[in-house]
Amino acid sequence: MEQEKKFPSEVIDLPSKGLLYSADSPLKSGTIEMKYMTAKEEDILTNQNYITRGVVIDKLLQSLIVDKNIKYGDLLIGDKNALLVAARILGYGKDYDFTYQGEKVTVDLSEINNKAFDESKLTDGKNEFEYTLPTTGDKITFKLLTHSDEYKIDQELKGLKKMNKDASPEVSTRLKYMILGINGNGETKTIREFVDNRFLARDSRSFRKYVADIQPDVDLKFYPEDAEEGVAIPIGVNFLWPDADL
Repeated sequence: MEQEKKFPSEVIDLPSKGLLYSADSPLKSGTIEMKYMTAKEEDILTNQNYITRGVVIDKLLQSLIVDKNIKYGDLLIGDKNALLVAARILGYGKDYDFTYQGEKVTVDLSEINNKAFDESKLTDGKNEFEYTLPTTGDKITFKLLTHSDEYKIDQELKGLKKMNKDASPEVSTRLKYMILGINGNGETKTIREFVDNRFLARDSRSFRKYVADIQPDVDLKFYPEDAEEGVAIPIGVNFLWPDADL
């Protein structure tokens, strides 16, 4: 810890405000202290083993978090996205250049805000929500995904790909990890059978939109003059490694 403290750091506000974490979690504070990126972190970004395994970003963020008591796997995906943006700013500055419709665009990442969310829809300290499907009337109990959940989903998808290279069950697999119960039944078998055989497409779409609306996250969009709505900021290799093409 002493070595980490030699470097300057910043306190990052989490989009969730810490409200969905248990009282005994360091994440309950709603903030995370992150140190500025150094040559050590650039070594992480160029580590071919990490790149091949697809864990380079996670290794980087773990290195930048000052409090090592924080369980990285507990991070909600929206909070992890906030750390990703913060890591870019702390490492290479707030200006991010990319190409949009053939033109160079520069976005000031320091102006990116956390999405507003309705705190009345949550129980403090509990990552659990309910939603009634508009078509069938089934009541879904669900949670917002964490980094650990995303890792498990990725591993399951890789396994399914090995069995069937044409398989592409990303949506249904994510739903199976997100849903905690169907009409009060929390058995894994029941949830998976429901998703595979009884979850109507129109209800699935409505449910996923509801989740997107209530999920704390960062607003990773920019607003070009010719666009009626915000456009997603592309997160490519240059986001965390601006000189990657040099």
